[in-house]
Amino acid sequence: MLSEERILQLINEDKLSEKKRKALEGQKYYDAVHDILNFRMFYFNADGQLVEDKIRSNSRICHPFFTELVDQEVQYMLSNTESFILSKEKDDALQGYLDTYFDDDFISELSDVLTGAVSKGFEYMYAYKGSDDRLHFQCADSIGVVEVRQKESDDGCEYVIYWYIDRIDKDKKKIKRVQVSDKNQTWFYVQIEDGKLELDKDEEINPRPLYMYTKDDSGEKFWSPLGFVPFFRLDNNRKQTSGLKTVKGLIDDYDLMACGLSNNLKDFDTPLHVVKGFQGDNLDELAVNLKTKKMIGVDPEGDVEIRTVDIPYQARQAKLDLDEKNIYRFGMGFNSAQLGDGNVTNVVIRSRYALLDLKCNKLEKRLKAFLKKILKVVLNEINQEHETDYQLTDIEFDFTREVMTNATDNAQIELVEAQTRQTDVNTFLNLQTAIPEETFLKAICEVLDLDYDDLKDALESESQDELDKAITTLDSVVPDDEGGDADEQKTEDSSKAVVAE
Repeated sequence: MLSEERILQLINEDKLSEKKRKALEGQKYYDAVHDILNFRMFYFNADGQLVEDKIRSNSRICHPFFTELVDQEVQYMLSNTESFILSKEKDDALQGYLDTYFDDDFISELSDVLTGAVSKGFEYMYAYKGSDDRLHFQCADSIGVVEVRQKESDDGCEYVIYWYIDRIDKDKKKIKRVQVSDKNQTWFYVQIEDGKLELDKDEEINPRPLYMYTKDDSGEKFWSPLGFVPFFRLDNNRKQTSGLKTVKGLIDDYDLMACGLSNNLKDFDTPLHVVKGFQGDNLDELAVNLKTKKMIGVDPEGDVEIRTVDIPYQARQAKLDLDEKNIYRFGMGFNSAQLGDGNVTNVVIRSRYALLDLKCNKLEKRLKAFLKKILKVVLNEINQEHETDYQLTDIEFDFTREVMTNATDNAQIELVEAQTRQTDVNTFLNLQTAIPEETFLKAICEVLDLDYDDLKDALESESQDELDKAITTLDSVVPDDEGGDADEQKTEDSSKAVVAE
C-alpha cells in the first residue's frame, strides 16, 4: 500500500508534468480562457524606461472557436445514440441487458468523457457498484487522476490516485478528497489546503472493498474483488494530445486581430480639432467649450478644422476572415457561417462535413476500443448473474452520424427510387409467364424489400387454410348415412374435385 507521503509526492509530480500542463491548457481554452486575457501593452517613456501603457484601450475578448470544435465533434459522434451498442443476432434478452447498463445516464457520462478526451487529450471513466447491485459508470476528470505503475513500461496500473476539490469551507480553505484504488479496494483520504493527508473518518469502512453486498436479512456485509482497477481511459490520439494543438496559434492570432481592431475603434472614435488663433488661456478651456458650448472664440485670422482618422480595418478584416477559415480547416470542423452560391444540395452539405467526418472516424476507432474494455466487465457481470455465456463477438457498434439534408433533394430522391421500383415490378410482371414462379417471387421480394421465406410460408399457410375450409364445407353438405355405392362414389368424386381445385 502507498504511504501518505508517497501519495502526496505522486500528486505533486503529476501536477508539474508536461502532459497535465497541456491538458490544463486545453481545458482553459474550452472554457474560453485564452492567452489574450494576459495581454499587456508597453511603451518607452521620456526617460527611456519600458512602462505599461494603461491609458490606451486594451480589449481582451476571447473567441471560443475551440469550444465549438470540441462540441461539434462530440455531438456529431453521439448524434444517434438511441441504441449504439447492439446484439448481432438480434437477441432480445441480451439487448435488454445492454439497454439496462448503457442507458441515458451512461450516454451523458460518455459525452463528458468524450469532451474531456478531445479538449484535454485523455479522459477517464470510473466504474462502481450501485445500490441496485450492478455496475455504474461515471466520468472522472483526468486532471485529478494519477496512474501508478511498478515500471513505466507496464501496460496495467497497480494503483490509481484520484483527487478533487470537494468544497471550500467558511475560512476559505480548500477541502481536498483523495481516493487510492487497486483491484480489490479503495482508500479514502482528506487534506485541508496543503496540510497533512489523513484517512477520511467520515467513511464507515476505510479501506472499502470495490464490491460490497448483503447476503441475507441479517444485514451482514460481504465483499468480493472486482478483479480490475475501476478506471478506464479514453485517449484522443496516440500521443494523448489535445485537439487544441493544431489551432491554438490561429485562435490566438484571431483574438489579437479582433481586439486590436476594437482598440483602434475605441481610441479613434472622436474627431481631431485643429484650432488656429484660439482666444483663451489654456487647452482645457478649449476642450470644455467644445464639449459643452459647442463653440470657441478665435481671432480674425483664426480657424477651426475638424479632421478624422481613417482606420485601416480592411487589412484586419481580411486577416480575421483568413484565420477563421483556417481554424475550421485545420481544426477539421464544420463552419456553419460558410456561405455558398445558394445551391445547397445534399452533395454540398456532405462536402462541408468531410473534415469533421475524417476526425470522427479516427476518434470512433479509439472509442470502440474503449467501450470494449467496459463491455468486457459488463458481460462478465451479466453472465455471472444470469448464467449466460455472452462474448464480445456477440456485440456490434452502430455509430451512424446524422447530417442535415436538403428536404427538396430527399423528396426528389424518394420519387426517383419509387419510379425505379415501379419500372422493375412492371418488367417482372410482363415476364411472369416466362420464368419459374419461385424465381418470380424472389425477384419481386428483392425489389420491394420483402422477406422471401416469410412470404412463402404465408402463401403456403393460406392455401392450406382454404383447402381445409373447402373440405369442412363439403362434409357439412353430404349426409352421414349408410347410402349405396353411388352416394359414396359421388362423395369421393366431389372430394377429389375440390382437392384438384
